[in-house]
Amino acid sequence: MTINVHEGDVEDAIKQYASDKSPEIIMVETKSTDEGFIARLGELSGSCEEGTSAIVIGPVNDVNLYRSLTAMGVSDYLVIPVPAETLSEVIAKTLIQKLGMAGSRLISLIGAKGGVGTSTLSQAMAYLSSETLLQKTLLMDAAGAWSSNGVGMGFEPVASTTEAIKACAAKDADSMRRILHTVNDKLFVLATGTESMLDISPQIGQFEEILNNVMASFPVVIVDLSGAGPILKKMVLTRSHEVMIVTTPTLSSLRMARALMNEVKKIQGGKAEHIDLVVNMVGIAPGKEVAKADIKTALDKEPDASIPFDSKLMIGLENEGKKITSDKAGLLVAAQIQPILQKTLGIQGANPIQTTDDSLIGSLMGKLKPKK
Repeated sequence: MTINVHEGDVEDAIKQYASDKSPEIIMVETKSTDEGFIARLGELSGSCEEGTSAIVIGPVNDVNLYRSLTAMGVSDYLVIPVPAETLSEVIAKTLIQKLGMAGSRLISLIGAKGGVGTSTLSQAMAYLSSETLLQKTLLMDAAGAWSSNGVGMGFEPVASTTEAIKACAAKDADSMRRILHTVNDKLFVLATGTESMLDISPQIGQFEEILNNVMASFPVVIVDLSGAGPILKKMVLTRSHEVMIVTTPTLSSLRMARALMNEVKKIQGGKAEHIDLVVNMVGIAPGKEVAKADIKTALDKEPDASIPFDSKLMIGLENEGKKITSDKAGLLVAAQIQPILQKTLGIQGANPIQTTDDSLIGSLMGKLKPKK
C-alpha cells in the first residue's frame, strides 16, 4: 500500500485528479465545512475515477453534516483531532468495504453469449474451490430470479436480492446467515431469487453492498454474471481479481468472446493477465467448429481450458445437483479448470486431479493450508 501526502486544498485536488489517476482512497482535511466546501467536494468527486473512496476530516462534530457527506458518497467523516488508532481503523474499514479482506479473491465468470455453460462452470468451480482446494467459498448469481443455482446446487431460494441488500446495508448478520445455503462446511450459496423475473434489477451501488459484505467474510467469492445486465456486469468485472470468459468453439461465439475480452482488458487497465479463456462444448458441432490453433490466432490468446462436449454430464450438473467430481467425465472437466483456480488463489502443491480411476478421488486433497 502506498500513501502520498499533498499540500493544498480541495481546489488543488480537483486540478490534480482531473488529469492524474485518483487513488483508492482520498483523505481530505478541511477547516471549513460550509456550503462552499460541500460544493467543491462534489466537484472533486467528478474529477475522480468511479469507485474512489473519500474520508473527510473536519473541525466540527455535526450529525447533519455527517449525514449530508455520507449521502454524497463520503465513506466517513472524522473530527479533529483524530487519534492514530481511529484513523487506522477507518482506513482499514474503507479498504475492506472497497477491496475485500486481505487475501480475498473475487472471481467472475461471464459467457460470450447465452447457452455456453457459464452457470454450470461457476458451480463446478465453487465445488473445486471448497472441496478440492479447501477454501471457504461463496457462490453468487447476479441474475436474480433468472438464476439456475437453486436447481444446480439443490436448494429453494429463500430471499430476494433486495432483501440481501437490505441485510448487508443494516449489517444484519442473522438475516444474512438465513439467506446463505450451506452446501458443505466450506461452500455456501447466496440463496436469492424469490423476486419476480420481471422486477427491476438492483442498482450498482446496492449490489456492491452485498459484495462489500461477503468479501469481508469469504476468502473466495465466485460470481456468475451470465444473467446480469451490462451495467452490473461492468461493475463486477471492474472489481474482479480474475475473470473467466466462457465461449463455445463456434464462429459467432468466438467473435463475441474476442470483443468481450477487449472490453474487459480496457476496464482492467489494458492487461490480460487476469483474464482466462475457456472454450466449452468442444465437439458439439463437428466440422463446423473453429480449430484450436485458429482460436489462438483470432483471439491472440491460447485457451486456458478446452472442455469436451458431454451433454449427459452438463445436464446432470445443471439439473440434478451433481458435483463436478462425481464421475469420470466430471473429473476431466475439473482437471481442466483446477490450474486456473490454483493460479487465481495462489495455491501451490495441490495434487492434480486423477482422471483414470474413480477410487482416487480421495487423493484430490493436497496438503493445503485452508483459509478459515
